Amino acid sequence: MMSFSFNGFRVGISFVMMCIVYKSAVNSLPELSPQKYFSTLQAGKASLAYFCQADSPSTSVFLEELNKAVKPLQDYGISVAKVNCVKEETSKYCGKEKDLLKAYLFRGNILLREFPTDTLFDENAIIAHVLFTLLFNEVKYITTPEDLRNIENALKGKANIAFSYVRAIGTPEHRAVMEAAFVYGNTYQFVLTTEIALLESIGMEDIKYAHLYFFHCKEVLDLTQQCRRTLMGQPLTTVDIYRFIKSMEAPLLTEVAEDPQQVSTVHLQLGLPLVFIVSQQATYEADRRTAEWIAWRLLGKAGVLLLLRDSLEVDIPRQANVAFKREEGMLVEFLVLHDADLVISYVENNTHIEETREDEADDMEGPDMEMQDDEVAESVYRDRKRQLPLELTVELTGKTFNATVMASDSIVLFYAGWQAVSMAFLHSYVDLAVKLKGTPAMLLTRINCADWPDVCTKQNVTEFPVVKMYKEGENPVSYSGMLGTEDLLKFIQLNRISCPVNITSIQEAEEYLSGELYKDLIFYSGVSVLGLFSPTMSTAQEDFTEAGKYLKGYVITGIYSEEDVLILSNKYTATLPALLLARHKERQVESIPLANTHAQDIVQIITNALLETFPEVTVENLPTYIRLQKPLLILFSDGIINPQYQKAMLTLAKEKHLDSVIPCWLNLKNTPVGRGILQAYFEVLPPLPVLVVVNLHSGGQVFAFPSDQAITEQNLLLWLKKLEAGLESHITILSAQEWKPPLPAYDFLRMMDAAASQHPTRKGPEGMKETDIQENDKQPEDKSAARNEWIEL
Repeated sequence: MMSFSFNGFRVGISFVMMCIVYKSAVNSLPELSPQKYFSTLQAGKASLAYFCQADSPSTSVFLEELNKAVKPLQDYGISVAKVNCVKEETSKYCGKEKDLLKAYLFRGNILLREFPTDTLFDENAIIAHVLFTLLFNEVKYITTPEDLRNIENALKGKANIAFSYVRAIGTPEHRAVMEAAFVYGNTYQFVLTTEIALLESIGMEDIKYAHLYFFHCKEVLDLTQQCRRTLMGQPLTTVDIYRFIKSMEAPLLTEVAEDPQQVSTVHLQLGLPLVFIVSQQATYEADRRTAEWIAWRLLGKAGVLLLLRDSLEVDIPRQANVAFKREEGMLVEFLVLHDADLVISYVENNTHIEETREDEADDMEGPDMEMQDDEVAESVYRDRKRQLPLELTVELTGKTFNATVMASDSIVLFYAGWQAVSMAFLHSYVDLAVKLKGTPAMLLTRINCADWPDVCTKQNVTEFPVVKMYKEGENPVSYSGMLGTEDLLKFIQLNRISCPVNITSIQEAEEYLSGELYKDLIFYSGVSVLGLFSPTMSTAQEDFTEAGKYLKGYVITGIYSEEDVLILSNKYTATLPALLLARHKERQVESIPLANTHAQDIVQIITNALLETFPEVTVENLPTYIRLQKPLLILFSDGIINPQYQKAMLTLAKEKHLDSVIPCWLNLKNTPVGRGILQAYFEVLPPLPVLVVVNLHSGGQVFAFPSDQAITEQNLLLWLKKLEAGLESHITILSAQEWKPPLPAYDFLRMMDAAASQHPTRKGPEGMKETDIQENDKQPEDKSAARNEWIEL
């Protein structure tokens, strides 16, 4: 299955490139005539030919990239030649100009595939596309979870799988996977995808970068059992993939009975540390089970060995149960770690590779990165060849805009085709269309403001991207949430109802508070808000109605103002006017008085109520909590936190002991940047979990909970009281410097002014200067575009 075409590829390939002439000398490329070139082609020989036609514009950039690919292709048995088209010789590859925009891949004299030349945009793309085509049996490209399940089931008990996700075909990561398949294609089945949904289906949340999984299917004999999966932690480079696969081939667990200082395995040769689980005869079986569990968790990160203490001639510290060897030649460290999770945390904290993926960016031959949105621009550049199902959204023009948005309830994306953030968000917008496909939702539309600026100006769109919702008889509503698929989906679903909802009976109010009335929307809004008012409280009702309209799309709000409202106020101990906050997950209803509270204050109250009591902090939600201007009480954890810690925090919060801080926790596996934060606090990564208080808004002090104390309600409360009394010393003080972009944004107007100053001043009619014309042409300010923002949601 995996060897036929692979061996055929090694016999020989011919790859023919059609292009425009490049007049500069390229020493690496031998120059041949068409007749001479074709006469050299033989079965079993490989060749990459570049045909050039005289008297045509040059393509120096492409030729430079092709020249870079010469040596790597030769390493794979593919020679490269430049073929000069001459009038004396005829060849279909020297034909019409449109044929020069394609590339042709041959094996011998047989044409395998043709490519548009713009897909071969750099050295990596050329090599990746050629190998991808030739290794069509060794690398299966899939698009659905079902495809992956079928391959996995077919290979159980037979072979292991190397499954990789790359963001686009032709990227450096794609090339690295293809080169690995060239080496290991006979041993493992390589599977490739560029579909985000497929990666999400196997539980991967961080899809910012390329990933590679190793599926251990060969040892699985039960077809109902899932293959174990090991995620490669390093960036996808050829060398790192090689090291990762070699570590997969090493024994899972090795027993040794010699001085650990003298032990050497393939892991050390690959740059991975060794972890020795110290065992003795009395606990051998339990120790071995523990060692195997740790070995699976550290697979690809470290080698795990079972060290038999009873058989050793060297002394090991009596209390030590773990030994750690960082690299060849270094002294072995003896440790006392009584929990398997502590062993794993210690290894990962002391061998952590920063997952900034700088190598991926360095390998990119892409656009100029000297701009404020460099990461966004990079992602757009990498994904530029990805085919989006744009047909799932309706493209609007100046002629069709009004007719479309008036005919049906519509979501309109206003974007600019030249802007990186717009094009990045377009991917999320299309992903939203995929999720809503086949559902009776709103019409999803888009308009490119670069093509139709007059339409966007009339809609008060002055920045990009912007999403607006249009409903018949209502003013357009602008979306102001995160630029992601899930947040936009929540906004659309919650806009299916008109808030605040008018509740007309006690029974309906109870159904509303229990979540039964809008149970299909509870997934998108875990809190329902009900305003209680007596019929005479017209001003308070107006303020609440205004707040409910402002929060539409972010939370479900309802209003009850019937004569029997006292039944609800008495039941929930609420003094009118009041808010009832129904938290559906906790099945709790709490009341908040609203006496003399204006609409803006109601928005703030509801917004704060939506925040979790003990949330997991992420890059996306951290600004929301920092905005509250309180110190952060952060529990750093390497994975899901201990339920006992969570219970302690929630109990203290419920008893109002944590009102002066914001209790939260950070999962280093979901948010790897947390490791860098801890290093800034401690210099050396401490054992996890670790609890700190960070006072960002007053002095920048960082305080650490004592590592020798258990995280319990009593210990926490005592420590916090010492902090308030000034009896605790800080471990560091954060600098007060501003967090600015690494490089300034381009000032295009200044650039235009500078360019204009290099030319003579143009005069208008009757000697009027250009600057005078510009001043007279100023348009009046659009007052309708201005609006008051209460709070950024």
